[in-house]
Amino acid sequence: METQRKSSGDDGGGERGLLHTWKGYSCSVTPERLLLPRPVLQVALGARHGVLLVEGGQVYSFGELPWKQSQVPEPAKPTLESALSGQRVVAVAAGSFHSGAVTEDGGIHMWGDNGAGQCGLSGLSTVPNPTPVALVDSDTSPPQTLPVLELACGEKHTLALSVQREVWAWGSGCQLGLNASVFPVWKPQKVEHLVGRCVLQVACGASHSLALVRCLGPQDIHRPPVDKCRQCNQLLYTMTDKEDHVIISDSHYCPLGVELTEDEGIADPSSGPSPTQDSEKGESALANGVLPSSDSDPAAQTKDGSGAVSVVKSSLYPDEQAVKDYLKKLSDNTQTDAKMTAGGLHSLLPSAGGLTSTPSSTLNHLVASCASAVGERVASTYEALSLKKMMNFYLPSGVSRSGGLAGTVPGVGDNTTERVRQEDSMQGKKSSSTGDIREEEAEGLRRRLSLPGLLSQVSPRLLRKAGRPRMRAVALTPLGGAVPEAQEVLPTLQTEVWSWGHGEHGQLGHGDNLARLQPLCIKSLNNKEVVRVAAGAHHSLAVTAQSQVFSWGSNSSGQLGHMESPSTVPRLAKVNGIRVWDVSAGERHTLLLADGDCIQPIIYYSGQQVKEGEEESQPVLLPFCMNVRTNSVFAGGRRCVALSDRNVMGFIASLHELAAAERKFYCKLCNVKTQIIRPLLDSALGQVTLGLLQTLAGRFSLLCHLTGQHAASLTANLRRGRDVKSLLILDHAGIFLDSYNEYCSSLGNFQVMAGFQALTKPSLDFFGKSPELLQRLSECSEENPTMADLLVALFYLPTRHLHEYGRLLLKLATCFEVCSNDYQKLQDSCSKFEALTLKLKRKRKEAEYTFHFWKSFPGKMTDSLRKPHRRLICESSNKALTLQNAGRFSVNWFILFNDALVHAQFSTHHVFPLATLWVEPIPEENTGIHGLKVITPEETFTLLASSAMEKTKWLRSINQAVDQALSGAGQDSTSVGSGSSGQKLEPPTSRTASYTFYKDGRLKEATYEGRWLNGKPNGRGVLKWPDGRIYTGEFKNGLEDGFGEFVAPNKTLNKNDHYQGQWKDGKMHGLGTYRYASGEVYDGSFQDGMRHGHGMLRSGKLNTSSPSVFIGQWLQDKKTGYGVFDDITKGEKYMGMWQDHLRQGTGVVVTQFGLYYEGAFKDNKMMGTGILLSEDDTTYEGEFSDDWTLNGKGVLTMANGDYLEGSFGGEWGTGLKVTGSYFKPHLFDTDKDKTHTVKLGRLCVCAEDKWQAVFEECWSQLGCESSGQGENWKAWENIAVALTTSRRQIQDSPEILSRSHSRTLESLEVIPQHVGPITMERYHTIRLYLIKACDTPLHPLGRLVETLVAVYRMTYVGVGANRRLLPQAVNEIKSYLNRIFQIVRFLFPDLPEEGGLIPEPTANAEDKKEPDATDAPLESPKPGRVVSSSALLLPVLLPRLYPPLFTLYALDKEREDDVYWECVLRLNKQPDLALLAFLGVQQYVTHPGEKQQVLSVFCFLCVCSTTFTPSDKLQVIQLTFEEITQEVQSLLKQDFLWSMDDLFPVFLYVVLRARIRNLGSEVSLIEDLMDPCVQHGEHGIMFTTLKACYYQIQHEKIT
Repeated sequence: METQRKSSGDDGGGERGLLHTWKGYSCSVTPERLLLPRPVLQVALGARHGVLLVEGGQVYSFGELPWKQSQVPEPAKPTLESALSGQRVVAVAAGSFHSGAVTEDGGIHMWGDNGAGQCGLSGLSTVPNPTPVALVDSDTSPPQTLPVLELACGEKHTLALSVQREVWAWGSGCQLGLNASVFPVWKPQKVEHLVGRCVLQVACGASHSLALVRCLGPQDIHRPPVDKCRQCNQLLYTMTDKEDHVIISDSHYCPLGVELTEDEGIADPSSGPSPTQDSEKGESALANGVLPSSDSDPAAQTKDGSGAVSVVKSSLYPDEQAVKDYLKKLSDNTQTDAKMTAGGLHSLLPSAGGLTSTPSSTLNHLVASCASAVGERVASTYEALSLKKMMNFYLPSGVSRSGGLAGTVPGVGDNTTERVRQEDSMQGKKSSSTGDIREEEAEGLRRRLSLPGLLSQVSPRLLRKAGRPRMRAVALTPLGGAVPEAQEVLPTLQTEVWSWGHGEHGQLGHGDNLARLQPLCIKSLNNKEVVRVAAGAHHSLAVTAQSQVFSWGSNSSGQLGHMESPSTVPRLAKVNGIRVWDVSAGERHTLLLADGDCIQPIIYYSGQQVKEGEEESQPVLLPFCMNVRTNSVFAGGRRCVALSDRNVMGFIASLHELAAAERKFYCKLCNVKTQIIRPLLDSALGQVTLGLLQTLAGRFSLLCHLTGQHAASLTANLRRGRDVKSLLILDHAGIFLDSYNEYCSSLGNFQVMAGFQALTKPSLDFFGKSPELLQRLSECSEENPTMADLLVALFYLPTRHLHEYGRLLLKLATCFEVCSNDYQKLQDSCSKFEALTLKLKRKRKEAEYTFHFWKSFPGKMTDSLRKPHRRLICESSNKALTLQNAGRFSVNWFILFNDALVHAQFSTHHVFPLATLWVEPIPEENTGIHGLKVITPEETFTLLASSAMEKTKWLRSINQAVDQALSGAGQDSTSVGSGSSGQKLEPPTSRTASYTFYKDGRLKEATYEGRWLNGKPNGRGVLKWPDGRIYTGEFKNGLEDGFGEFVAPNKTLNKNDHYQGQWKDGKMHGLGTYRYASGEVYDGSFQDGMRHGHGMLRSGKLNTSSPSVFIGQWLQDKKTGYGVFDDITKGEKYMGMWQDHLRQGTGVVVTQFGLYYEGAFKDNKMMGTGILLSEDDTTYEGEFSDDWTLNGKGVLTMANGDYLEGSFGGEWGTGLKVTGSYFKPHLFDTDKDKTHTVKLGRLCVCAEDKWQAVFEECWSQLGCESSGQGENWKAWENIAVALTTSRRQIQDSPEILSRSHSRTLESLEVIPQHVGPITMERYHTIRLYLIKACDTPLHPLGRLVETLVAVYRMTYVGVGANRRLLPQAVNEIKSYLNRIFQIVRFLFPDLPEEGGLIPEPTANAEDKKEPDATDAPLESPKPGRVVSSSALLLPVLLPRLYPPLFTLYALDKEREDDVYWECVLRLNKQPDLALLAFLGVQQYVTHPGEKQQVLSVFCFLCVCSTTFTPSDKLQVIQLTFEEITQEVQSLLKQDFLWSMDDLFPVFLYVVLRARIRNLGSEVSLIEDLMDPCVQHGEHGIMFTTLKACYYQIQHEKIT
């Protein structure tokens, strides 16, 4: 039981928990009142004693208590159980002779008779006082004690329900469900068979047990199913996949003392009504299941044998032959058990036969063939059904659920009519037997799987077969709860009743009198929505959510409330339609608590009488109950008890009224569902109407289900707490409001689409000319209403109940003080329901208004314009609105719906969706025209209103409708004038919406989804064309503008072109990357949708090993200007001019074999004058006609200086044809020699002409037409804009940025002072700014540097690493420096030009030795700092270009460096002193102790090769000099002035020992890139010294 609640503080003068007790029934019975100090909360009755729980948690006992030591005769008044005094008890239970109590913390205390171990304490035959018993879960480690929710006690056993919702049992007998071999079981043990299921309630009879279990819903699927027997660990289910069916067997037989396995649907016809008696009702087509295959019951077998024949007779089959064929087919598939006798076998076949309606139905064949093959023991019909359930669980609910409605004509069961299974209310009828298939409900989705482990193993072939007949079906019972959260909050209605124990009176309800050792589900109570079970000594009861009572078991005194005696299956008690909501059962009697006519609850009694006279088999009303407000009834032994409350300020009365109203409403809804909606769903309707009706039925069903759950919750509240806090309708009002809202929406949709008119004919067919049933159910008071009106009234019935909620909540609220919280809560909920009532009334009005509008609307357009969710707001048939400048005879009709504005003309109409509609009033400057301007994405027109009032009405209506369409409340749109308090609602001009263009043009049939502004796409959005093109990115004024991605499918290659980059005015413009479907990738600038500017094109299958790469200038999609083309397949690289994709002009080609050509190109060929050098310095200078083909005059010079002069022909490398003279120059003829050394670099593109596009781009980014033409301030503005926009783009995806990068960006946002005279300090600021700017590609300068580095590497890496390119490479760097310096001077106009001076600050000249001014030339005599591009920019540029450049130097100086290195290695073999002496170092320098110190100098010089710029390298050399000087001075202890003769040998020694590998390359690099202003200073001399050392070492001879 739930924790008992304190009585609310509104006790007023009323009393709660009054106890009335009486025995039996006679007209004059008057109950006596037991007086107790506190209100009674719960009563439990045993055979001769009772236990009371009172408020405060104390427990009293009364009656005969033989286990108490004090042998007192039956005490007159209840005695307190003092052993429980310290505990707060929340629930009590009583068995025949023992009792139990549950405390607040979940502990159990037992006392009374313990002869069978029912108190759970070993070694005692009686337990005089309450003693604790623990539930110890040994599965966990360490073992845990589980708290308990409720107890139930029988004669010799006790059941407990743990917090985990598992059942524990102890005591004796098979009713424990434990498979124990030895009794009594002293220690509580878990009932393994129910593990994994959620048990809601347990009840004990004398020798049987009941459990109310929640069905396994989808949310339980994740629990591992129990697929092994927990006793002997064998599989419970086995499955074999045969050719056309699956054999599923659950015939596992556990050897450990089990009398019978869980063989679902075992029935014993001998104990039920025999089929022959029953055959006049067509329902006996299913015999009562199958005889158990035991040989011990011959009588039953023969009986069943005869029964089988009669069944075949009554199983309305077309002819006997069909049945026999079918049976034969079944028996072929069946593997029978050896023990199975013929009679037993026969009993299966007819029932399986009765299952199928027509042999042609695929699903039935399937089910039957599965059923027929269920393993070693032949299973009963129910196996087949349970498999079918499983199929339903698995297959989409669309699969036809045709299965034989036993007893209907076979033709009716076919697929067309049987879309939805009939659900039989079975009221007042005899239930046919266990096997009645009608009890299966339409929705298969939520069914309990009767074969738990199989979900994952159903053979796919099986499902495929079953999936073929796809028919429509509607689940009329929702899946799970009504709303997702409702599942957890509200009590479940999807329950099953499981029973086990002794069954000799049929009290287990399985259709036989056999005992069951393990819990087994009572199939016939599935889908009956049982909410409470109760057990008498030998009979059982179940109450459903629809307030019906099912009873079964012993009926010796009429305790079942119906005539069957005894009943082995649950049947309805005859209570004449009275709604029963609480039951209790004693030894041989039953008490029912029901709703009376007024709100007063009434009590019915059924069973044993006091006077041994006529036994009543009908329940009888107890007259005295009319005066007390009973909350719950208890029965036990021969006693009856009722608990009541005296009226507490009308509060209890109102609670009763609320619960009764809800129960009544639920029954009403269920009746409508089964009697009206089910048949209508089967009627032949159009596709649209049927779809809407199905949605409506589904929503109705959800509402119905929610009401049932709420009714169950209210009933439980009455039985237990009776306070406001447990009213779910307060805390979870949202669930109710949403369900009603959705129901009304679908109802309105159905109404608008003239659904009720479509239903008129089928309704007349079903309900005949006499609509009494409809009239009664719809509570329609009109005289002779039409069928459509009746249906409308019927379907709108649920909305009336909302008002009832409001009324009753208000009534409850009046029971409280106005200032209390409870009052506030009730008041709030009440107003919510009232508000919803109004809203739904409004929605109904709108639906009716719209429906009538469609009736009068011209037919053709209705079909295309009438949509279920569309509601009319206003229309201009009264000429209130006309189109400006319309033709004289044109008809213009404007209709405003909640989702579109429709402009209808004679035969055409146009729909403008509201989401993309903008309307603005046209100011009326005395023109007298009342105009509205309407803007849509593709049209703009003006509407004229007939008056100013009409104008404001339409303006407001349209604006309101647009606003609601945008906020998504289109469904609940307010019609004009309702609820709008005249406030001007202007929808936003900028909004997000989607639209499909229809006019011809670029966007025809394209769909745009994204931001809009005044009818034009503006902001981020996605544009999709029907042919697969997609643009995603920024829009401006209706065109792509900004950053965007574009994908265009290439039909021939079946791949996509993909562009990512900048757009302007709907075209690609700016930087971007275009990946072609062919595998080519272009990365660079675009203009007007064409490649234009600087760009790189990689082509080839894989970008990594692309066969060719072009980088250079493009002009209107063509390669034009300077560019580098690397043809990787040929191994050639071209650097030169292009025109229209062709090499044209001067250029250089180098190949991987060391050939070098420079000269003229024409039409992509070497044509004209050129120079060709091969690897060994053989040179040809002259005319060419094709690639590598000599043709015309020229000079061929050999590597040794001999040369040929004449005319040549032929391809280089094959035989050349030569006509000419051969010269061998004299060794001493120096003049002539000079004339023939070829000067390279004359015929190639000069450095200044290279990469102009790159610089132009940079200038244009700064806002200049061409270099230097523009405003300085504008350039800075553009830089700021570029930085912030790129930062914003990056903030969307911060993972791109490293932390240091973002810091650089932040520091760049500060613009340095760029006007005014330049001082040293300003010069440093500028230098630092440039270093940072070049560090990030988001800055125009950084982008420039990055591009230059890329093109430089492209040019001089790979094949381009050719030593003959060195002079060009050096010139290119110098040209970069000049051109970047130009940009820097444009940004900082006051910077002196190349070679200009900055005056030194006068303060102190030491500043210039700051460490970060490493490149500061240190000539102290000069009065300032010389500004030069190399000093400012080389530190930024050179480190990035160093690898390719140095490689070229190394290649160029290779021979010299090799000679030098050989000498270094040779000289380094000498010991120090020998080497110093050899080099001629003066004696006074070579002091014995000097050796170690000079070594420290070497490392200085080594650093030289790790720095990049010449100034850094020179700095290193200078430091080396200073270091040497210091060493020598410290030796000589005096100042010392070097002369070159002294210095040179020492320096030579240092250089040798430093062992610099490529010293020649280092020297040349310094020489080429040295700042010109440094050449003649100190640095210059030092460099000369180093250079001299290099040459000296090469020519050093060791003598």
